[in-house]
Amino acid sequence: MLFAPEPLAPTLASARKVLKQYYGYDTFRPMQESIIANIMSGKDTVVLMPTGGGKSVCFQVPAVVQEGVCVVVSPLIALMKDQVEALKANGIPAEYINSSVGQSEQNSIASDCLNGYLKLLYVSPEKLVSPGFIQFLQRLRISMFAIDEAHCISSWGHDFRPEYTQLRILREQFPRVPIIALTATADRLTQRDIQQQLRMHEPQVFLSSFDRPNLNLIVRPGQNRVGSIVEFVTARPSEAGIVYCLSRKQCETLAQKLKEKGVRAGHYHAGMTPNQRASVQEAFLRDDLQVIVATIAFGMGIDKSNVRWVIHYNLPKNIEGYYQEIGRAGRDGAPATAVLYYSFADVMSLRDMLTKDADPRLSQLSLTKLERMQQFAEAASCRRKILLNYFGETLPQDCGNCDICRNPPTTFDGTELAQKALSAVVRMREKAPIGLLIDVLRGMRNQAIIQGGYEQIKTYGAGRDLPYLDWYSYIHQMLNDGLLYIAYEEGYALKITDLGKQVLQGQRQLPMKKFQPAEKAEKQPRGKKAASTAGVPTDAATQLFERLRQLRKRIADEQNVPPYVIFTDTTLQEMAAERPVTRTAMLAIGGVGMKKFENYGEVFIKAILEYGGAPNPADTEDNDEDEDGLPSATRKPRRPREAGDTHENTLQLHRAGLSIDEIAERRNLAASTIRAHIETLYAKGHAIRLEEFLSQSEYAEITTARAQLGGEPQLRDLFDHLREKYDYFKLRLAALYQKRLKG
Repeated sequence: MLFAPEPLAPTLASARKVLKQYYGYDTFRPMQESIIANIMSGKDTVVLMPTGGGKSVCFQVPAVVQEGVCVVVSPLIALMKDQVEALKANGIPAEYINSSVGQSEQNSIASDCLNGYLKLLYVSPEKLVSPGFIQFLQRLRISMFAIDEAHCISSWGHDFRPEYTQLRILREQFPRVPIIALTATADRLTQRDIQQQLRMHEPQVFLSSFDRPNLNLIVRPGQNRVGSIVEFVTARPSEAGIVYCLSRKQCETLAQKLKEKGVRAGHYHAGMTPNQRASVQEAFLRDDLQVIVATIAFGMGIDKSNVRWVIHYNLPKNIEGYYQEIGRAGRDGAPATAVLYYSFADVMSLRDMLTKDADPRLSQLSLTKLERMQQFAEAASCRRKILLNYFGETLPQDCGNCDICRNPPTTFDGTELAQKALSAVVRMREKAPIGLLIDVLRGMRNQAIIQGGYEQIKTYGAGRDLPYLDWYSYIHQMLNDGLLYIAYEEGYALKITDLGKQVLQGQRQLPMKKFQPAEKAEKQPRGKKAASTAGVPTDAATQLFERLRQLRKRIADEQNVPPYVIFTDTTLQEMAAERPVTRTAMLAIGGVGMKKFENYGEVFIKAILEYGGAPNPADTEDNDEDEDGLPSATRKPRRPREAGDTHENTLQLHRAGLSIDEIAERRNLAASTIRAHIETLYAKGHAIRLEEFLSQSEYAEITTARAQLGGEPQLRDLFDHLREKYDYFKLRLAALYQKRLKG
């Protein structure tokens, strides 16, 4: 049994200590520290943070620091199971209670709670409000209630769960216990509804950036999507991914096609038995299956960090659902891809489904959100901007990591056209939906216009030269660009944003794409493989990563846990790049805390030594002894030594003008080994053509980042701070150059 850590003073210093000791990270991600400080002050808190942004740490760290147990309300058994396993792997005592836990085990968990052994208890909303459970909770010392997937409480959200509405009982029964609401997808209306439904007391709202720059966003035409998907997947033999389909039949058919191509694929939908679904999900979590082809019934509880891509076979119903589903890729922060296949037939199918809703209000809401999703798919402006604008966030420049940014369409100056529409919105007192606005601009006469007196406003008929579909396209572009937003609770009225006011007042120009009727988009060239080097070892770091990944899988199978519970892909990638062979070096790797080092550190160090040791100049074969006193003679060499000084040989070839790849090929060594030689040679004062590896602008940016972090930042912190823009080789060279300049 894990015993609860001794409570610490609820300070940020204690929180940082917990982060390092149990999670293996030196610094918090952006906004986490402010959220944790607010929670530890005992205030209600709302956290809106994208999938993979680190929401769980925001309540788990304060739970460890403070006295008592944190009760976490979570909607799915799989999600609870994953998070509790991860907490235990980090050395934090946690358990869950739901319908899958037998009575005797529930009694044991309850006893641990009462005796103060647990720091976090995960429960389902149904269990929380069941007879007797509230009375049990009243016997505990509760540090906070954390409501995960809090958007489920709002009927305005995309994934409403009626049982969540009963959670208001927490404020009634525990008026002094702080409530923390966390979600990755909530628009303005849903955010406000969460606070009201939970009866929160003047909560501090933390809106983290919804930007996921590591996600490459792509929309492709729906023609030949099966062949295109099979080609995409087979080009990435070692990358885990999810394909979302609208129907069960599509799931089964596509999964079978992938199996025929040798892909380890499985399907998942509501027509399967609970045991069948659980078996498929477990196989995917454990990397026994590479691909899951699923309906949206799959995924909400998936905490798998190394999903490298998500494909939508059909158009999703709304942007919230789409954003949450693509967020399951790249949770570890490494590059990932989101591909959406779009056809108008999908729109018509979804419209038929949504209009069958018995509640006209919800049916209209769903159709309006579907229109926004359709416009996202048809857009010709930066897709990331559209997503962020939908959630009330402005991206100052195009992202550069979506298909539109890589192949931008022709645009025209649409400022005057936008000003006509924006002026009409203002003159109609921001009370008109899209259809009525277009009718006013085109000078139509109907009952709604006459009743509102809109034929009297100055902009009535100002856009009669354009047909309805043109205006419909341009207004949706304005929505996508963040000039307008839809107030669903006010009859779908259009509201103007601060950015829209700037365009209206002539302070900002607005480029627009020319409206063109929907046509078949040009097909992807057949036979071309997608840009991916996954599974193709290109250097020693990639080969070592694969070895470490296999080791992780073997340990995970022995311990009956998913591989990412041992270490995430990003942690293994950093190990492969840094090759830590000492206790201190391994603990400096992001994601390696004390508990994980105790459990796995030595076996991973052994694997690295067997491969060939560390490329870091401080740990190369020139050292007689490492910092733990391990004689270099006990290490296995990376490769057979050449006659003479191996660094001197590299130096001579460098002086002859050869590149790193050319030297590596000439000497039959890995490029990473040659880079390590270059670093060592430069550190020892040899004349190296540094400009070949590090430009002045790169050095300036890295130096600025080092100054912003302060002191001597860890390479991982610097790597994250610069959003993975520069590899560790450049970061180390910049540090060495700066040290040389200081004398």
